[in-house]
Amino acid sequence: MTKQAKTLNNDELRKVLDHVATRKHAIRNRALVTMSFYSGCRVGEIASLTYEDVVDEQDKVRDEIRLRAENTKTNDARIVFVSTKLKKELQKYVDFYKPSNKQLKFFYSQKKTSDGFTANTLTQFFHFLYSRCFLQGASSHSGRRTFITNLANKGVGVRVIMGISGHRNLSVVQKYIDVNDDMKRRAVELA
Repeated sequence: MTKQAKTLNNDELRKVLDHVATRKHAIRNRALVTMSFYSGCRVGEIASLTYEDVVDEQDKVRDEIRLRAENTKTNDARIVFVSTKLKKELQKYVDFYKPSNKQLKFFYSQKKTSDGFTANTLTQFFHFLYSRCFLQGASSHSGRRTFITNLANKGVGVRVIMGISGHRNLSVVQKYIDVNDDMKRRAVELA
């Protein structure tokens, strides 16, 4: 069995966002990180987004992002519900990045010959980002695992998490949830 991606706590996420703020492409990179942590999307799903998938005709971030079947791991279309927190983060990026062609990828790449990140280049982006922040075990899947674990920590039912995350099996969702001592402490207080 392979080791699962590390879930990040609030201090570790803050460390990543603080690092991103000091680097080139800070606005885009903050949007990438927050998209990963606040939407629960897979890296391939984030990389596949076009500008018009995320932004409406008035240049506002949509309340719902529709993922096409061909852009999901399970080949099932689904809706990503955009929280108020994520919407605010993405809107900062939208106010900064306004491509003339709305069919371009939502997250631009600095490479001149690229129309945006691929799943592979975005995976590499997260790998190097977490390495620079000295976060052992973190990977491109850490945002998704953290999102799912945070929902479980807040008492969201596993079936709801399954629907939000696009998983077909409850057992798979349960593997994503990182059980920690704090969760156990709160659980025994309920008895």
